[in-house]
Amino acid sequence: MIKTIAIDDEPLALQRLISYIEKTPFLELTASFESALTAMEFIEKEKVDLIFLDIQMPDLSGTEFARTLKNPPKIVFTTAYEKYAIEGFKLDAIDYLLKPYDYEEFLIAAQKAKKYIMLENSIEPNSESNNEFLFVKSDYKTKKIIFNDILYIEGLKDYIKVYLYNELNPLLSINSLKSIEQKLPSNKFMRVHRSFIVNLDRIEVIERSRIVFGKIYIPISDQYKDKFQDYLDRNLV
Repeated sequence: MIKTIAIDDEPLALQRLISYIEKTPFLELTASFESALTAMEFIEKEKVDLIFLDIQMPDLSGTEFARTLKNPPKIVFTTAYEKYAIEGFKLDAIDYLLKPYDYEEFLIAAQKAKKYIMLENSIEPNSESNNEFLFVKSDYKTKKIIFNDILYIEGLKDYIKVYLYNELNPLLSINSLKSIEQKLPSNKFMRVHRSFIVNLDRIEVIERSRIVFGKIYIPISDQYKDKFQDYLDRNLV
């Protein structure tokens, strides 16, 4: 079961959302809130896999709330205004429901979230304290990947490509880039673009806001530029 919460400041919209969640077999409604502020404490203490989150709310909007979460669950935004879709997807939302939506539209979004949660669970971190590798499912096999062997990882819709040092062909796995990012040690890997995570230890050349791996150029997007620059500043001579 996918542990789910609903957040919407409109009582009727919240009640409809609750009814949709409760009639969906693979979703378990663990709580509902009319304010994102009151949901904060619950999320800090309880396991949550999925949030259906309204965008326009007083005090704290849905997008502002999403930015406060350190390890956010999967999010499906709901709103009456289509113009907020782009902002929602920048926050790696699973989907976007435009009010008034029916159960069929809700179910499509819920099934998409289910798929990503299942994909995330297919990446298994190693159990040893040195945290030097993980196991990734690829080509009907489970392969051990040493962190130090990774050059960079590319996200392509519903799967990822893991490019390894001294390997001609990347390893393909049906996973999301965000799911593997959560399993990688943050002191070794950094997301520098919506589609790329790089191994910081493997970086040798940076040229015009691009990381150079041989003949491959990885762009550093504006969204991640400040974080990457902080890393450079800490290690600059």
